[in-house]
Amino acid sequence: MRIRRPDDIPSSEITPESVYRDRRRFIREAGVLGLAALAGCAPAQESAAGEVDGEALADGARSTGAQPADELTPYETATSYNNFYEFGTDKEDPKANAGSLQTRPWSVVVEGLVKRPATYALDDLLRGLAPVDRTYRLRCVEAWSMVIPWTGVPLAAVLRKVEPLPSARFVELTTLLDPRQMPGQRTGVLAWPYKEGLRLDEAMHPLTLLATGMYGRPLPNQNGAPLRLVVPWKYGFKHVKSIVRLRLTDRQPRTTWSDSAPNEYGFYANVNPAVDHPRWSQARERRVGEFRRRPTLPFNGYADQVASLYAGMDLAVHF
Repeated sequence: MRIRRPDDIPSSEITPESVYRDRRRFIREAGVLGLAALAGCAPAQESAAGEVDGEALADGARSTGAQPADELTPYETATSYNNFYEFGTDKEDPKANAGSLQTRPWSVVVEGLVKRPATYALDDLLRGLAPVDRTYRLRCVEAWSMVIPWTGVPLAAVLRKVEPLPSARFVELTTLLDPRQMPGQRTGVLAWPYKEGLRLDEAMHPLTLLATGMYGRPLPNQNGAPLRLVVPWKYGFKHVKSIVRLRLTDRQPRTTWSDSAPNEYGFYANVNPAVDHPRWSQARERRVGEFRRRPTLPFNGYADQVASLYAGMDLAVHF
């Protein structure tokens, strides 16, 4: 799969947001499944064991019955209000500063407990993997949220391609380290490079996505181009951006925010309204662009799909 840069695509080929909204509304109201994804992507229906249609997975609200179908966050909002500390700590900094990031060529190192370790050109890593189109809610630990349509490939498909060894239990994902391109890395606000991790069963879950685009367009730099993680039932700090390394390991990896403030940012980071951040409540959230606050849903509304991953765990301890 070739990842096209925004300046490679003529404006005539970019799907207008109004059209994208109408398409999503049509799918919801008509109940049509298996339509081809935007921008020439393959249908979201997948045949691998344990994976189901991307449209059905996307609508966690429908599965819980807790709230009506979500409206998309406007593209301009989703691309101008971001956390990406490599480009600054204010929400507006990533858009202002991320133009320095060069996303082509791009390679990803795959290492550790896998049968096929190598440094892969991004196109080679994704070649032969059918892209999917999914709309997910994104919930930030700071108690704001968005609804974003993503294009990408399931992380499970990439992992199957590189073949984890039976001893692998976790996946560590690492962001690019290049202070010349990422001015925020010239500061000591965090220990660079940014690292996150998942248990292998979380990484293999069909909801977990490696995103290469949003709103039918390539990922903007400020949103994690050219490759970022999206795990919709976890807080946004788990969604590591501009990924350059995947490492399979038998031990829980150390992660950037958990190392920085372990009492505030746990390894699991599941959206849990019953466990407050030490400095604010997580019981309610504000959708960006709205004034009212709404109740926070357990697992961000995806409990029907993912709660079984944590059966028997105390989620107030393993937060």
